[in-house]
Amino acid sequence: MAETLILACGALAREILASLSPGQLPHIRLQCLPASLHNRPEHIAPEVRAALAEYRSQYQHIFVAYADCGTGGELDDVLAEYGVERLPGPHCYAFFAGVAAFAATAERDMRSFFLTDFLARQFDTLVWKGLGMDRHPDLLPMYFGHYERVVYLAQTDDPALTEAAEAAAARLGLAFERRFTGYGDLAPALAAL
Repeated sequence: MAETLILACGALAREILASLSPGQLPHIRLQCLPASLHNRPEHIAPEVRAALAEYRSQYQHIFVAYADCGTGGELDDVLAEYGVERLPGPHCYAFFAGVAAFAATAERDMRSFFLTDFLARQFDTLVWKGLGMDRHPDLLPMYFGHYERVVYLAQTDDPALTEAAEAAAARLGLAFERRFTGYGDLAPALAAL
């Protein structure tokens, strides 16, 4: 039976599984919450609280694979109640880039919209349709009018994902930049489990 539960954002499932060593897998169970929670971050902390209440008696250790993700500290309050740790940083862009590296480019990237491998794959569902631009194209300048470019933080070296990210930038009418980050601070956080 697994001793550790990773309670994760569904957007991180592939990356988490790729970051775990085969020796860790018999001892770790991955349980994901819907990635669509990011379109309503006020629901992240309550959903994590409900999952922690459900699973805390079943595992010796629980690790939450979310950053703050727009909860404004509410997630940290929930985790403090349960004595549970989470991934470092304010969001996945920071831990994929490396929290320190992301902070170092924050001013330069202030007008950048970020994509990860997951978001490049799911752009149409989570961004285009998720924000209602498929039904209301007039929302595009309201959401993206102040952005200058799409920065694709690539976890893998996949030409098809790069092409998808570049197409997303074109659809938004923004310049495109690709930065290969690998798994950044995700891998060391999981290795510590």
